[in-house]
Amino acid sequence: MEAITTVNSKNKTWGGGNEPMGASYGKLMMWFFIVSDALTFSGFLAAYGFSRFKFIDTWPIADDVFTHFPFLHGISAPMYYVALMTFILIFSSVTMVLAVDAGHQMNKAKVTLYMFLTILGGLIFVGSQAWEWKNFINGGLGAVETHGGSLLQFVDKTGKRVALADFAVTLEGQKEQLSRNEGTWFMSSASMSDYSMAEIQAGFKANPDLLIRTETTFHGTEANLKDARLEQSLNKVKHKEVLTRAESEKMLAKGLHVVEGANLIRNEYGNKLFGDFFFFITGFHGFHVITGILINIIIFFNVLVGTYEKRGSYEMVEKVGLYWHFVDLVWVFVFTFFYLV
Repeated sequence: MEAITTVNSKNKTWGGGNEPMGASYGKLMMWFFIVSDALTFSGFLAAYGFSRFKFIDTWPIADDVFTHFPFLHGISAPMYYVALMTFILIFSSVTMVLAVDAGHQMNKAKVTLYMFLTILGGLIFVGSQAWEWKNFINGGLGAVETHGGSLLQFVDKTGKRVALADFAVTLEGQKEQLSRNEGTWFMSSASMSDYSMAEIQAGFKANPDLLIRTETTFHGTEANLKDARLEQSLNKVKHKEVLTRAESEKMLAKGLHVVEGANLIRNEYGNKLFGDFFFFITGFHGFHVITGILINIIIFFNVLVGTYEKRGSYEMVEKVGLYWHFVDLVWVFVFTFFYLV
């Protein structure tokens, strides 16, 4: 009877002390978290994909939205800064791998160096994402929304976008932004645009070379364009519909709101859902990056004071490394869905 009991105990797969596939309890719990969080992000990105497919004709073109680069104001640099952000985050994943490897070798100096570089890369990425948000919210060129909810942007005869500030006129007697200390009654209101609809319409009328570009996207060649004069400049596979001057005037007469930048209600780039998904998904990912940075900082100081040297293991560095690689991998999918596809 005693021999049978011994055999049965040896054949146990999990008895409270055995480690499946050699993974410790901490690593196993981290993998459980990563799998559950991956399902959450998958749901968000699937919702984004379905919404984009449903409104494909009015979805913004990324090259027209993300064109800013630090210290290059006014110069169109589509996707350059986003690509740089992505490179920095991926490079921080490389330094995390090196930190984990140094931990396996019990090399405190190298773990400290590579953890510091990982934290620095994460901080640069978060700062870059905040800068990207600022430009997305503030906008740069402006647009007009019609009574039917269509978005109208302005271009010249070569197809180049024209900012509202370049042609809007100043009219006397326009309404002013409400403030709490003015008047007997105060009615809260959203911040107004720098220009009124009347000023936009007057400026458009005074500039006969201006045309209106709608939010409708053509997926084809230049033969789809209504104005043959734009064929040479708009030679992309995807481009927005440009109206003739007569059609532009009729459409602008339906203008209701002057839109500058983006928020959760409307945005100057195209379909409103694009802004909602952009803020939510990139913000949710940014929250993960900030959390990872804070955890990395805690681990970094533990490395400095020799906590893991005393334990004889740098497994905590490896566990936080799993989380950091996951965050980087998620960004690859976010980058692909929002910026490349």
